[in-house]
Amino acid sequence: MIVMEPSEFQLRKFVAPEFIFGIDARKLAGRYARNFGARKVLVVTDPGIIAAGWTEEILDTLRSVDLDHTVFSALTSNPKAEEVMAGAELYRSANCNAILAVGGGSPIDCAKGIGIVSSNRRHVLEFVGVDKVDLPSPPLICVPTTSGSGADISQFAIITDVEKRVKIAIISKMLVPDVALIDPVVTTTMSRELTAATALDALCHSIEAFVSTAHSPITDVHALQAMQLVTANLLPALKQPDSLVLRGRMMLASLQAGLAFSNASLGAVHAMAHSLGGLLSYPHGECNALLLPHVVDFNFSSAIQRYLEVARTIGLNYDPSLPDTGRTALTSFLQHLIREAGLPSRLREMGITHDHLAELAEKAINDPCIFTNPRQMTRHDIEEIYDKAL
Repeated sequence: MIVMEPSEFQLRKFVAPEFIFGIDARKLAGRYARNFGARKVLVVTDPGIIAAGWTEEILDTLRSVDLDHTVFSALTSNPKAEEVMAGAELYRSANCNAILAVGGGSPIDCAKGIGIVSSNRRHVLEFVGVDKVDLPSPPLICVPTTSGSGADISQFAIITDVEKRVKIAIISKMLVPDVALIDPVVTTTMSRELTAATALDALCHSIEAFVSTAHSPITDVHALQAMQLVTANLLPALKQPDSLVLRGRMMLASLQAGLAFSNASLGAVHAMAHSLGGLLSYPHGECNALLLPHVVDFNFSSAIQRYLEVARTIGLNYDPSLPDTGRTALTSFLQHLIREAGLPSRLREMGITHDHLAELAEKAINDPCIFTNPRQMTRHDIEEIYDKAL
């Protein structure tokens, strides 16, 4: 007779796009656009990526296969709903039939929004939540230029509602790109701060996916590998930013973490970070990094063995007979890593005060990511975590 944990083999769905990983993957953009039947491509990017030269390289791949294109770059970090709608209008007026995103999480999320708005002919804010998108996007090709967001392979898009000052999550398999061309070369122009923030975003993806109530043996494999890659390679990558070996490992971590969280979802860190980023438009990775140790501390008692496995995976020492030593080792390590990476460690450094906490908690409790957090939370719980992070 076979004895097993019933929860281990609950039904789970795993969705992922086609992806090409490795040096010069970006150069396949034109070929994929042609294979998808593109006639005219909307290229979604941002001024920083244009200045770094990567957008022009990608445009050259379109020219090499005689594909027409138009560029949409009127977007900012933490893409706004109005920017998505402006991009969708350009897509329509320019008579495009495919989308190519070149950039980090912001251009990719904006491109996803443009795609579903173009197909469904509804305002992007009408898709907030889970499985609210009826029709798939036009063909979408992603060339990620940061190693952390996982947007290039995920079912998520995060868009800022400026009027309500909150980030909203759209979660649907209709958002999964058709192909991701994942090339570590393009990350060599990332700043130190962006390298650190996006890497810690990937670490947060991997840890939250591993302890999520929707985790599975399939997502666990990717989550554990991602957290191992980030913790072993982030600080060396910050010291040797031109190392393609280290950049490649960080890009692989982003991919693995993305595969994990896209299918296992996330938790309170992201729910709280979306609220925080929406209020002050602060970088997403930095919000996640700052909140992660505090949420781990809060959640620990509801997922002890999972968090101890995280600690073992990243090589921490603790007394197995005293689980709280594992909690202390893990939260201390995360706080140390954030400091060494040079990111803010207190909310007050972002300009947050006690007066903001009730509003932040109200928005976080309604974020879809909160539902797969391993410990149920109240608004008061969330306020207390924000308060401890001040």
